[in-house]
Amino acid sequence: MIDDAMRDEWYPVGLFSRLDRDGRETTLMGGPIKVALDANGAAKVTGENGRVLPVSVRYGHIWSSLGEPKKPVFPIPEADQPGRRFVDVGVVRVRCSPLRAVENFLDIAHFPFVHTDILGSEPHTEVENYKVEIREEEDEVWATQVKFYQPQAAKSASGGITTEYMYRVPAPTCSVLYKTCPPRPGEWDVIALFVQPLAEDLCDVWPWMALFDDETPLTDLIHFQQTIFLQDRSILENQIPRLLPLDPGMEIPTRADLTSVAYRRWLKRHNYTYGAQLVAQ
Repeated sequence: MIDDAMRDEWYPVGLFSRLDRDGRETTLMGGPIKVALDANGAAKVTGENGRVLPVSVRYGHIWSSLGEPKKPVFPIPEADQPGRRFVDVGVVRVRCSPLRAVENFLDIAHFPFVHTDILGSEPHTEVENYKVEIREEEDEVWATQVKFYQPQAAKSASGGITTEYMYRVPAPTCSVLYKTCPPRPGEWDVIALFVQPLAEDLCDVWPWMALFDDETPLTDLIHFQQTIFLQDRSILENQIPRLLPLDPGMEIPTRADLTSVAYRRWLKRHNYTYGAQLVAQ
């Protein structure tokens, strides 16, 4: 069942640059939708029985909702920053809860074991202390002061460095990562994960990047990010339970899971339950 809170959120449903007049037929939270261009070249989304749905175009993606969003798509200020390179990575279908996909993106401890010799390596497995908070004014989950040694932090990195991260959850099925920018110390590379919930245990994941990197070929940037996420997909599709448990007693957290704990608490606060498991089974 779709909860009212998540019904009124924005979700990515396609890439604007790849849309043509024939459109794209897809699914949003169990219901069929069609994403297309109107006679003026503007994006339009229709649901069941031809119902016209809300539309917004941000970060190269088309966003829509089954309900009535109370605010615009969340801001990413770096998307308006001159000199950045914006990369639409495409879409990856994952057989997992859309909330699980976001939670996995927030997980630091798995780097050495899942992304070996890229985002992490043994014996550099320790997660240092970091700060997690729910920022009341923005109503977002933030993790800051996150540091981790990485053999190749980005496609532009020439060797291993200690990378600093900030994680931000501005919407239930979206997360934004800020990380050390190897070519430009003092700036942040931005990698976002926009998740389209197809069903409670199935989602399309749309990664997007805003980088300071004028040298790496676009194909290499896309391939690097897809490699990372495809490594995650095998983990996500084998997690049990498939839905994200919101009862704190159902999974035992560690220090490395502070962001996940805050994310689940934030979901419960807002009654974001689509894709969640509320009680032990």
